[in-house]
Amino acid sequence: MTLYKLGIDSFGTPLSDRDMVTIVGIDVGGTKTAVVEGTCGGRILNRREILTQARCPFNQVFPKLAAQVESVMDDAQRDGRRVAALSVSVGGPLQIDAGVLDNPPHLPGWHGVRLKDELENRFPGLPVRLEHDGNAGALAEFHFGVGHNWPDLQHLVFLTLGTGLGAGIIVNGRLLRGACDMAGEVGHIRLSTDGPVGFGKAGSWEGFCSGAGMLQLARLMFPSQWGQEATISDLVEAMLADKEEALAVAYEAGSWLGRGIALLIDTLNPEVMVLGSLAFVLGERLLGPARQTLRVEALPKALAACRIVPAKLGKQIGDVASLMAVLNDPQLREKFREHSIVV
Repeated sequence: MTLYKLGIDSFGTPLSDRDMVTIVGIDVGGTKTAVVEGTCGGRILNRREILTQARCPFNQVFPKLAAQVESVMDDAQRDGRRVAALSVSVGGPLQIDAGVLDNPPHLPGWHGVRLKDELENRFPGLPVRLEHDGNAGALAEFHFGVGHNWPDLQHLVFLTLGTGLGAGIIVNGRLLRGACDMAGEVGHIRLSTDGPVGFGKAGSWEGFCSGAGMLQLARLMFPSQWGQEATISDLVEAMLADKEEALAVAYEAGSWLGRGIALLIDTLNPEVMVLGSLAFVLGERLLGPARQTLRVEALPKALAACRIVPAKLGKQIGDVASLMAVLNDPQLREKFREHSIVV
């Protein structure tokens, strides 16, 4: 499915000759995977989407993913553009530079996959870079979203809030990966001794606030309403329709969201906390109770210094984030400098 008209960027700006070298970005989510073509200025030119089939063995789904990449590359070539690199955004834990997926809980069929090697073997000659989706989202918002018109921004935390829950952390203007690429795995934080299971742990932050966790929460709160056949999409649609029981689930999840955010605000003292998918879809249904909880749980001075906002990139956050593994690589940025606007 092509979402954006070729030749026009995601902001409606006509493309120039400087945008003829592009990147294919792959955004691997627990439910859906998007394959996009974008420029080094964060412009999205083409988009296709498939189901991730996260529980299927990787070797069964990889041919479908590769076919989408080929299709996007064919479109680019037909319209006079040259794809110069592949960039991947995917949830962790993972080995970022090696491009290895260790054991992401939302991708049970992908554990141990050497994704960078698989893509390099399938598309020889194209450099491949991989980044944690939380880190990629943080970089996308820092450069192209909330930070675009905030030149002195230094401290940002991004929460994915999709099927799973992870974070990207920027401190003093630099991405924080940690000693072994585990910085930002905040979904594993235990907020309660019991509760929905997320990241392999009952009562974890991911268990209460991710899409998969909220569905578990709904089943615990209203078992007759939300059976095993219900999906995350069903729950979100009910919330958007302002159905009473669904709103009660959103309020409960939002309260737990606020407790987790308070820990990060007190620990990291960010200038802005940017919240991904579910936040900009559900808005104040989720953020309202989170803000109420924050007023009780967070240090007042740290809370006053921090803006809490949905992703400025909105529904494009995953698409733009998928380009960031390449755009954050100094060698590849230099390679593209003469062709496109760079970060």
